[in-house]
Amino acid sequence: MPGRYNRDIHHRQSIRLQNYDYSSAGAYFVTVCTWQRECVFGEINDSEILLNELGVIAEACLRAIPEHFQYVDIDETFIMPNHVHMILTINDDGRGTACRALT
Repeated sequence: MPGRYNRDIHHRQSIRLQNYDYSSAGAYFVTVCTWQRECVFGEINDSEILLNELGVIAEACLRAIPEHFQYVDIDETFIMPNHVHMILTINDDGRGTACRALT
């Protein structure tokens, strides 16, 4: 399939900052891709995403994140057929919680 990731061609490396505590307060742009970039959330039609049942579930789960993590706000979400983009804000450093980003 054209456009598929090939580690021998693309040579992608992590852009994460070494020793940065990603549970620190701030705004973060996050991308989550589906397994093998399979289009499971819907399809694009006339430059518009048409979410299927899994896409609607994913959207509801993203919107529910602040209900589970009171110090996190979801500023924007963009659901694509095979990945999700979001901008989230951590309002305090999240310390003392069970959820801390791994560096």
